[in-house]
Amino acid sequence: MLDATLKTQLQSYLSKMQRPIELIASLDGRQASQDMLSLLQDIAALSEMITVRTDGADTRRPSFQVSAVAADTGVRFAAIPLGHEFSSLVLALLQAGGHPPKVDAATIEQIRALEGDFVFETFISLSCHNCPDVVQALNMMAVLNPRVRHVAIDGGLFQDEVQARQIMAVPMVFLNGRPFGSGRMELTEILAKIDTQAGARDAQRLSRQEPFDVLIVGGGPAGAAAAIYAARKGIRTGIVAERFGGQTLDTLGIENFVSVPQTDGPRFAAALEEHVRQYAVDIMKGQRAQSLTPADAPGGLAQLTLANGAQLQARTIVLAPGARWRPVGVPGEQQYRTRGVAYCPHCDGPLFKGKRVAVIGGGNSGVEAAIDLAGIVEHVTVLEFADQLKADAVLVRKLYSLPNVRVHLQAQTTEITGDGQKVTGIRFRDRSSGVEHTVELAGVFVQIGLVPNTEWLDGAIERTRHGEIVVDARGATGTPGIFAAGDATTVPYKQIIVASGDGAKAALSAFDHLMRLPGEAPALAA
Repeated sequence: MLDATLKTQLQSYLSKMQRPIELIASLDGRQASQDMLSLLQDIAALSEMITVRTDGADTRRPSFQVSAVAADTGVRFAAIPLGHEFSSLVLALLQAGGHPPKVDAATIEQIRALEGDFVFETFISLSCHNCPDVVQALNMMAVLNPRVRHVAIDGGLFQDEVQARQIMAVPMVFLNGRPFGSGRMELTEILAKIDTQAGARDAQRLSRQEPFDVLIVGGGPAGAAAAIYAARKGIRTGIVAERFGGQTLDTLGIENFVSVPQTDGPRFAAALEEHVRQYAVDIMKGQRAQSLTPADAPGGLAQLTLANGAQLQARTIVLAPGARWRPVGVPGEQQYRTRGVAYCPHCDGPLFKGKRVAVIGGGNSGVEAAIDLAGIVEHVTVLEFADQLKADAVLVRKLYSLPNVRVHLQAQTTEITGDGQKVTGIRFRDRSSGVEHTVELAGVFVQIGLVPNTEWLDGAIERTRHGEIVVDARGATGTPGIFAAGDATTVPYKQIIVASGDGAKAALSAFDHLMRLPGEAPALAA
């Protein structure tokens, strides 16, 4: 199952284990069981700390549990965790083997102090780049707290369960048999949902913070660059982010960031955070900004209020809240979200294997999605509002060469239909003839661009009618001391490298602003 290079790398990781573990398999007569056993035997051959048993009693087969000897860690895989999930398997082996997880002591204590019994089930696909974060967070919780249990389930191996639970998107998480959440979730988000006192504790802790010289809102490429450039000036810098990495977390392949020929979004996002942590930056993850009150006088303090009620103060603010997928805004979209309506073809495409789907949008993201899906599903219908596809010519040529794709131009989507449980079709109007059409299908992938995450800034700073923050060539807004960068601004070309450069520029502009203020100089970070 594992090639020589991967075995060498894995053996190096396994040398960090501090105690023996068992891989206990529950198998059946399917070929997948033989593949799973082969993988486990390959792993066990790389370390004297690992043994394999085949007397597992789990009813979901094939599956295996990762346990310390004579002590079930509560970690299970109903999957052959290769592809994007291989890193989840490696971390589970290390943590079950006593290697400490890379989280702060306060978070570890919070996990260990959780009260109640938590049985998590996460449905995944091995091509999903959003799934590993969820799997790894829940596995770590299970290792740290004996009252937490988790199983990662490959939907491709357990189609009956997928159909019975009407799972149309991954990752899909169930807690104690009930839906808990879908899509990418970080550890802080999961803990916030099950630890009901976490928000209040965070609010008290954060509100005690001393004022920042530069406070950055957003943890994407723009926010990360701003944090690094501000911290390098030796001034007190903080960054507030719901999740570090922003939109890059939802990007499969990155091949146009200069000096990095190829990487993927989650890896790029992890590198951003690691780079920021090399500096004296106060990182506040899992926090959502709610409102901004600019300073009432030059040199005064702006105030940022968070969703948990915490209030942070800063002499300058750099806004880098990024953007999110733009909804098509038709009946049925919200009703069937995660039940046939999807926004990530790489994550959810495998769930529609052999079925008929539609892609709304004819730009690069839409055409790339259609091309990828065409290799998995039975048929793809592409709907483009304009009279021609807007994607790059090379992508358009590839799309039209595929036999199981049909493109409709001047197509205005009017409704996504369903049976009350899941998507059954899509309706669109031909703008040239006015004729209405209905296409029967199982899934709709929306790929029509982005909308800035700026609603919470109403009344605080100037924005365009599209919600973009108006900035000048220096990244300054019309409000003194408030700067902005990235996809949420009026700067054209929403690209990672553009956002990074603008984040650096905004931070330098904020520092220049501080230097020109009367009174005391910015406080040097400790």
